[in-house]
Amino acid sequence: MTEEENQTNAQHQSREDYIDEQMQQHKRFYKKIYNVLYTLNDFTVAFWFLIGSIFFYFESLKTWGVTLFVLASFQFAIKPTIRLIHEIKARGHYGREYDQQNQD
Repeated sequence: MTEEENQTNAQHQSREDYIDEQMQQHKRFYKKIYNVLYTLNDFTVAFWFLIGSIFFYFESLKTWGVTLFVLASFQFAIKPTIRLIHEIKARGHYGREYDQQNQD
């Protein structure tokens, strides 16, 4: 969508409707990138848990196994955190964009 179309839409929509519409376009663009990153993260988490589980069979490697479990658990927390931060920042950006276009 061009800048002029965005301004026209912003003048005929509520702030919340404008932000929601922009977020839908935004999500389509970034969805592919995030899906690849999330998939890579999931494979890495699975790998850490698999290796950590195998390490538990050996008494001398149990500490390393626990370390890998903690690392994988941390990666589980990263995924939704990235999604939430991205959502908040993008909504803020489009809200400011709406406000700028409707200042006149």
